[in-house]
Amino acid sequence: MSNKGTCQATDCNHEAFAKRYCRKHYRLWKRGEMPKARYKTCTAENCRKPRFRGGLCEAHYAASRGQAPAEASAPVQTATAESS
Repeated sequence: MSNKGTCQATDCNHEAFAKRYCRKHYRLWKRGEMPKARYKTCTAENCRKPRFRGGLCEAHYAASRGQAPAEASAPVQTATAESS
């Protein structure tokens, strides 16, 4: 394995694996859990979801427009008639 330098994460001196991160920090980066995420994140406070539109994730975008997000809406229940 060639020498790629050390991990760019703060206080980490492990050998770089990919994107100048060690294996551990690269895995975290791929999940979006590093301070500089893999994708642009929602601008709402403490939200780390990927952006959907207008700088917001899908849930916050729907909330800003007064709509319920798709995954949070109540499921449609069908009425069933019970036989006696």
